[in-house]
Amino acid sequence: MPTLLQALHADITTLQVDAIVNAANPSLLGGGGVDGAIHQAAGPELLSACQKLGGCRTGDAKLTKGFNLPARYIILAVGPVWHGGTRNEPALLAGCYRRSIELVEGLELHTLAFPGISTGSYGYPVEQAAEVAVNTVRDALSQTSCIEKVYFCCFSSYDLQVYRRLLDGPQ
Repeated sequence: MPTLLQALHADITTLQVDAIVNAANPSLLGGGGVDGAIHQAAGPELLSACQKLGGCRTGDAKLTKGFNLPARYIILAVGPVWHGGTRNEPALLAGCYRRSIELVEGLELHTLAFPGISTGSYGYPVEQAAEVAVNTVRDALSQTSCIEKVYFCCFSSYDLQVYRRLLDGPQ
């Protein structure tokens, strides 16, 4: 059965999925945007768990429980800051998506939701980031067996249009 990819406009902290991805900073200790919202919704246990993880490299991801969220797990993915594409940003961003799927596959989870990693305060252009996200996820899913549904949780109507155009286009 092929994995269903879907873009939706929603608050990622309310999704009932096996795992959500947090667009985290390298400290993993919370920040603004989706990172701050996930830390607030998950409760203080998330910060405590993150303090024990010792940070995370850009392009990588780490895992915690979901705590007070409907999601069972939180994947903390550290995307790159956009510098015009001159500092390996596409490869680092793709690494976040690949590593997140590896973590989900390792736990044999079935549903996963991604925010737009690096597109907020890190300045990655939405169109380019979405293309990396969709292409990387499709490629990674071709090598997995247990993931049934992946959501791209969009913050704005514009982001939603970009993701839907990519998902509805040529496969």
